[in-house]
Parts: sequence; C-alpha cells; structure tokens
Amino acid sequence: STGTGFVLGRPMPDNPSRTYYVLITANHVLAQMKGEFAVIFLRQQLSAGRFSKLPLRLRIRDNGNDLWTRHPVADVAAMYLPVPEQARLDLLPTSMLATDAILAQFEVHPGDTLSCLGYPYGFEANDAGFPVLRTGHIASYPITPTDVFKTLLFDFNVFEGNSGGPVYLVESNRIYAGGTHIGRVQFLVGLVSEQAFLEEEVRSLSETRKTRHALGLGVVVPATFILETLEKLPAAPH
Repeated sequence: STGTGFVLGRPMPDNPSRTYYVLITANHVLAQMKGEFAVIFLRQQLSAGRFSKLPLRLRIRDNGNDLWTRHPVADVAAMYLPVPEQARLDLLPTSMLATDAILAQFEVHPGDTLSCLGYPYGFEANDAGFPVLRTGHIASYPITPTDVFKTLLFDFNVFEGNSGGPVYLVESNRIYAGGTHIGRVQFLVGLVSEQAFLEEEVRSLSETRKTRHALGLGVVVPATFILETLEKLPAAPH
C-alpha cells in the first residue's frame, strides 16, 4: 500500500506555544499495509534549492494492534509522528482545517478551484521526493453540512498513491458576502479518499457480472472529520 500524508501541528495541552507533529492520511492507506512498520519519506534541505529524501521507519502496529487513531465512519487516520531534527518541515496549524462555518463564511461552492498534492502510483515529481500538484473543481452540491453529506466530489483523476493527499483552497481577492475582499484566503478543505466509480450490473442468459467505470472524479473527506479524528488522539504521544 502506498499513499500520501501530511503533517499538522497540534498544540501541546500544557504548553500551547509548542506543538506535536501529527501525521494525517486516509485510514485505508495504513489499514492495507502489512506488518508493523511503514516507511514515511520526509525531506531534508542540503543547501539553497537542494533537497534529499529522508526515510523514516514508523511503527504503525504493536503485536498486531494498530497504533493510529481512526475516525469511526470517515476514511481518516491520525497518529503522532517522531520527526528527525534534520527534516525540513513547514507545519500546518490545525486552524487551517475548514469547518462548516468557514466553508459557509467564504461561500465555498461547486466550481471553486481546489489543489491537491499526491503521489499517483507512487510517482514523485523529482529525486527529492516532492509530490505532484494537481488542480480541479468542486463537482458536487451541497457541500454542507458535512456531517450529513460526508464527502464531496473533486474533478480530478485519482490514482493509487493519491489517497490521503491534502485538498486545499488558495485564492486571492475572493468574492463573497456580496463583495470582493482584498487579500488571500487559504484553508484545507479535506483529504483524498478514493476515486468515484459507476457500478454496472450486466446480465446475460448464462451469467451476471458487475463492472465499474472510472468517472475521473475524486472523493474528498471534509476537514471536519480530520478535526474529529484529532480530538480522539491521546493527549500526548506514548
């Protein structure tokens, strides 16, 4: 199993000025991995403009018991990540996760352009292991309330390895609340869960078979479920 993940900074309960590193990905990415370890590829910066991959062996099971926290209904997983000191990592704060209130405030709607980072079939953009950036549009309605609709459709082709990738909105001078607002709007909308398929049942005199047709659409789990998963994490790493 291969997939994409991203790292959030979760404030320490006893010292909010400091943060724990938390790995976020799709639950099925970790669930489909065999054994007790996964390899996470981070990066280190060697000099200006020069990076190299930094593999990290991460224990995901202990005697067969999963060590990550999963959401009870959504395809989201979270676990604390021990990040080496030499890793170059720009943390995303949890405040970047879009709640229903944020989606409503900025009037997020079908046709809005979203971006996504990922590794289709494990493909890397370069030897430093940076992900591939893709863009597309929100392709479904309604978007909220997310606890009712649970996913949204994203108009881009999903491949194995894209699962768990961050889906985000970045826009300058966005129009909402009846006017144009100068400045940049940016927040994390969710993560990639899977590709959308149309299932068809074909019957003949001798057999019945089911086929699936890829639609070129990604299924995105909203960020509200990432927030709920974070709330289920232990207060601190074990």
